[in-house]
Amino acid sequence: MTADTFHVKGLSALGKALAELPVKLEKNVLRGALRAGMKPIRAQARQNVTKQSGALAKGLKVSTDSRSKMVYARLKTSGPHDYIARFIEFGTARHWISSKKGKMLRIAGTNVNGGSFVVFKDRVDHPGARPLPFMRPALDTQASAAVTATADYIRGRLTEQGINVPDSGDEK
Repeated sequence: MTADTFHVKGLSALGKALAELPVKLEKNVLRGALRAGMKPIRAQARQNVTKQSGALAKGLKVSTDSRSKMVYARLKTSGPHDYIARFIEFGTARHWISSKKGKMLRIAGTNVNGGSFVVFKDRVDHPGARPLPFMRPALDTQASAAVTATADYIRGRLTEQGINVPDSGDEK
């Protein structure tokens, strides 16, 4: 996979204006900008994810943090189905599922005649699951919108601070 390059007009002017801010304010602006940039990616990921209960889509959250001089944002899962996200995104290989000691697995199904059945076993051979990616396609399709949203947020916050920042169409 090759990295895409995005050209945003006015980005160098935004960088110069950010450099004039106090470090704490700069970090706060950058964290807010990264959060704004993740919103279109999160919205697309919520549309892409397979929905049975909707809990996984609802549990997609944006978090930001800063360590030393680096500020970053990430899209993460939370809630009751967060552990399932990686299995859906990447699929699973064939594997065995075993019951706890002294317990049995209850497997319910429907036979060819339409009747239901229940089987109890202590171990089952699971065939695996194919991947149904929802996070990576969201990033791939919304990267340009994320960069634009990030720049717009920075521009808006700097204008609030009384710093004159040229509009996106002003840079040549």
